[in-house]
Amino acid sequence: MSTIDDAASDAARDAARDDAAARQRTPGQLTGSAIVVALVSAISGMLYGYDTGIISGALLQITKDFQIEENWKQFIAASILLGAVIGALTCSFLSERIGRKTTLLMLAVIFAVGALGCAVAPDPLLLSVGRLVLGFAVGGATQTAPMYVAELAPPKYRGRLVLCFQIAIGVGIVIATIVGASESVPWRWSIGAACVPALLMLGLLLRLPESPRWLVKHDDRDRAREVLARVRPENYDTDGELEEMAALAREEETANTRGWSGLRKAWVRPALILGCGIAIFTQLSGIEMIIYYSPTILTDNGFDESVALQVSVALGVTYLVAQLVGLSIIDKVGRRRLTLIMIPGAAVSLFVLGALFVTGNSGRDSVPFIITCLVLFMLFNAGGLQLMGWLTGSETYPLAVRPAGTAAQSAALWGTNLLITLTLLTLISGIGVGPSMWLYGLFNVAAWLFVYFRMPDLTGRSLEEIETKLAKGEFRPADFAR
Repeated sequence: MSTIDDAASDAARDAARDDAAARQRTPGQLTGSAIVVALVSAISGMLYGYDTGIISGALLQITKDFQIEENWKQFIAASILLGAVIGALTCSFLSERIGRKTTLLMLAVIFAVGALGCAVAPDPLLLSVGRLVLGFAVGGATQTAPMYVAELAPPKYRGRLVLCFQIAIGVGIVIATIVGASESVPWRWSIGAACVPALLMLGLLLRLPESPRWLVKHDDRDRAREVLARVRPENYDTDGELEEMAALAREEETANTRGWSGLRKAWVRPALILGCGIAIFTQLSGIEMIIYYSPTILTDNGFDESVALQVSVALGVTYLVAQLVGLSIIDKVGRRRLTLIMIPGAAVSLFVLGALFVTGNSGRDSVPFIITCLVLFMLFNAGGLQLMGWLTGSETYPLAVRPAGTAAQSAALWGTNLLITLTLLTLISGIGVGPSMWLYGLFNVAAWLFVYFRMPDLTGRSLEEIETKLAKGEFRPADFAR
């Protein structure tokens, strides 16, 4: 029996695909409920960007208030990432067991509690615990929110609504850098302010339904039909979509390759290597190093605090602009081609930046050059490799192992982020800023080689086509050449 037969019968898959394609062509407008679903996802993405980005500027104030050294700085910054690893893995299980909406309701409460806990923390240890709690919500949101939107959004608008999450991350980072650069907002207020959008997210979720796909999987087709009628425009073929969901649910129940054990199957392994490899390289490329620590690195090397914080704002804005531009052209240029074009620019930026520090050209006269290198790095990195981090998870894994695959990929991303954040300042103290930048430049070279040899171009390919190629062992770049 062929491996693709493990996933589903060809007849059921073809029928579901034909029905989905017909609905994709069906005109219709977004309902108010569908827009609110996208708004909830956007708020969770903004909280992700804000809660991870606010530490960049706040760390300067926290250092003065608590009189802490590099080890504590790293621990405070990294604690949110440890929580994110735990949250991503835990919420993969919870979203399947208790539902997407219920999981997001829980995460909204945790977002608010974590933000308030950080705001009133009397010492660095309890601040770190508060950020660990926040991290659980961040990791859980990255696992659950895009999936919730994808399962509720009309097929015609699914891609655009899911992308609201990724764009909102950039918005959150920009807001965090602006708040941090103001210098007039105490760090307790800036961190605690995140409870406001968290409570808004909670209020909106209370008005929203559960995912219809989750309801179908749990044999509640009547409620699923009611949900579809609520989030689809009038005269939409909700019965046809409901049948498709039921067919896919049956496929998952009868598949031999499914869940965490399915990730160990030989034919699934190339997807796991690609997804986790891309996730790891998005972090090894240096993006979080720049977002978290650029103000600290610059002030430690003689820059005025106000200049360092203004640079942080410029980097946040560049991140958002690069993401918007990248998302607008990615389907035209192609995922693989765009990534291969952009990575060398990021690598060269880090090599030049490292050379400025190694040669002693890091004083006031070199400020424009240093800022230019940082901005160019952010432009090339955010507009290329960073786009692939979450996108590959939604496209690469077979249907029956997709929740487990995306959870493993999220854990790999957050785990690598955690390792970098815990070691970066120690690394810089040991070998200096310049050699550290060179090391991350070499990571970008390794990322380019990984993409070149392992990442096929999935642009324009249906999920069924990708899964079929994977099952046949045709998952190298050459196998997807047109």
